[in-house]
Amino acid sequence: MKKNIIITLLLAATLSSCGEYNKLLKSTDYEYKYEAAKNYFAKGKYGRSATLLNELITILKGTDKAEESLYMLAMSYYNQKDYSTAAQTFVTYCNTYPRGVFAELASFHAGKALFLDTPEARLDQSGTYAAIQQLQKFMEYHPGSDKKLEAQQMIFDLQDKLVYKDYLSAKLYYNLGNYMGNNYESSVITAQNALKEYPYTHLREDLSILIIRAKYGMAQNSIEEKKQERFRDTIDEYYAFKNEFPDSKYLKEATNIFNASTKEIKD
Repeated sequence: MKKNIIITLLLAATLSSCGEYNKLLKSTDYEYKYEAAKNYFAKGKYGRSATLLNELITILKGTDKAEESLYMLAMSYYNQKDYSTAAQTFVTYCNTYPRGVFAELASFHAGKALFLDTPEARLDQSGTYAAIQQLQKFMEYHPGSDKKLEAQQMIFDLQDKLVYKDYLSAKLYYNLGNYMGNNYESSVITAQNALKEYPYTHLREDLSILIIRAKYGMAQNSIEEKKQERFRDTIDEYYAFKNEFPDSKYLKEATNIFNASTKEIKD
């Protein structure tokens, strides 16, 4: 204990220059390096801390310093905004020390790191699904955590991103119309699936009007044998939309589609 205190005091006095850091990198005094890594971490010099800890992880394995060093390494990556590497390291900690001192924080930060690393909605969303899964795992394993509400909000935000991607896809199908196939039908299916999977999304109104537009477009471009059925389907969709969104910003557009569809119906 006394030796550690002396090492810490010496570090505070000597770790201020690049020359001392370079000497430290070459040192084989691993206890000294470990205390230096902690000192750098405390001072917010996460790059230096990560460099030292990366070397020490294997050496410290099986010692009383192994758990703390792995968590500090993960936090060093996290604080440098290297979220992908941070998430992997946090997960390694959770798998290695499921009942560890930092298990709750590591599980939470693994999810948050993945959350912060997710791409914009137009890109592949594999990372978004991974973040949701990790955050759900955190909430399952630590239901009493004071970070539960933050984790839940991140899940909601990630789900919004997935819905928005579906909305963009449905909108693209609609804009393509009959180009190389019946894209109106694909638009309807994509929007309906999004509403089914995320019924409380804030994009519900936008997805619903898109379904009306696409069904009307599909009816207009149908063969004669199917036109009547599809115009009636559009009318039914209008009534459902009006009931759910009586004050919708799209109500005028929906009513125009309804009136146009009604004129196509033969008694």
